[in-house]
Amino acid sequence: MKIRVLAILSVISVLIVVTVSSVILTSAGRELTQELQINRVTSLNRFAQLANDASSDNDTTQLQREMDRYSELYGEGILVRLQQQTVRSGDLSEDRAEVRDALNRASLNLSDTTLSPIRPFGSGTEVISRSFGTASQVLGEAVLEVNPEAAREKLRERWLVVGLAAVALGALLLLAAARITGWVLRPVHRLSLAVHELETTGKTSHLPDAGPPELRELSRSFTAMANTVTESIDSQRQLIADTSHELRNPVGALRLRIDLLQLALKSEPEKAAAAGVVAELERVEAILDGVLKLATAEHRAFEGSTRADQEAEHKHHSVIDPFPILQGEVERAMPAAERAGSVITLAQPEQPLHLACNPDELAHMVGELLTNAIKYAPGSRITVATNQTEGGLAVEVSDDGPGLSAEQRTASTTRFWRAPQHSKISGNGLGMTIVDRLAQANDAELVLEGRQPHGLTARLEFRQPSGGKDG
Repeated sequence: MKIRVLAILSVISVLIVVTVSSVILTSAGRELTQELQINRVTSLNRFAQLANDASSDNDTTQLQREMDRYSELYGEGILVRLQQQTVRSGDLSEDRAEVRDALNRASLNLSDTTLSPIRPFGSGTEVISRSFGTASQVLGEAVLEVNPEAAREKLRERWLVVGLAAVALGALLLLAAARITGWVLRPVHRLSLAVHELETTGKTSHLPDAGPPELRELSRSFTAMANTVTESIDSQRQLIADTSHELRNPVGALRLRIDLLQLALKSEPEKAAAAGVVAELERVEAILDGVLKLATAEHRAFEGSTRADQEAEHKHHSVIDPFPILQGEVERAMPAAERAGSVITLAQPEQPLHLACNPDELAHMVGELLTNAIKYAPGSRITVATNQTEGGLAVEVSDDGPGLSAEQRTASTTRFWRAPQHSKISGNGLGMTIVDRLAQANDAELVLEGRQPHGLTARLEFRQPSGGKDG
């Protein structure tokens, strides 16, 4: 947008400069033309008067002397045709067509003393003429050659001065246009970034009170609205976390009562009914645990949501070797994998690799991914590996199980979403959501891809750490 506005202002500035320069240069040309014309007409009138006196006295000596002196001084020819003879100086001759035309018009008592407008890069000379004599009789004609080269030189100098001034003015106008455009559009750009930030993170940084009054008021209104939205989101998230935490006490008390009740039950139907209640209670406990973990993960994802906070958070993360953490999670998942008939393989990297991440949260993410692979792909071969990527490092957990379709992979990070084919497997649909939020909190991205010929690959992509290992 800034480029488009600046382009329009630049065109307007150029038009202003060109218009002003054209007016100044046209006026300068007209001024020099008038100045030259007045000067030469005065000289022509003087020679006409001298010629008239010479015609009366029949003595052209004074006339010839004055004409020669003028031609020598200005380099312009003069031709005076009397009734008895023709007097000339310089290179002016009646052999030239324009001189003959001027003499013919003057013989008809038609004076021609108008010069064409001077152009800076023209060439050639012009002639002006007039007759002299009495009121009733033309005694002769005087023709004066006009060489406007000196005036052209002056006009070229003025063109140069005006051109330099136009360039300076144009540069000044463009600079002013750039400053004004930046002053007006900078708050709009900040507002656009703030809207995107609010949309993606639920938070936004405070907009500076800058720019035109209307945009300052808009920035203040948006900041107030964004604060309200952020407070509402935080309140909802806190409500979910508090509710989940508070429900754990009554659920724990309910479990204790059911355990005591089971001790008093004698018949098998009663025990079966109690077992069903316990199973549902365990499901509720799993959901509460998942909601608490999700609330913590979302809080981590949002607490460093602004650009400045993201940079500070990234610096705060420890630069660690992920292999020992992956090794610990694989060992922890081994018993469950053996019960499900799965085999877990941990790929040893060729050289130590490092990434910027919270160690506990990396362990949590890898543990969730291993749990999902064991639960939803029983009997499969599960591989855990770290790979160097162009932008950093990736931690992969892949299996050769049934996998998920492209649409299911897209929806898998939605809260409480579960694939239809997994409806009979216990779970709360929060595991992948928690991993996705924790990845965001660690400046990483969770990518789910299909594996050939079948299976699923969950990859945590971390950007390259900027620094050495941080203990």
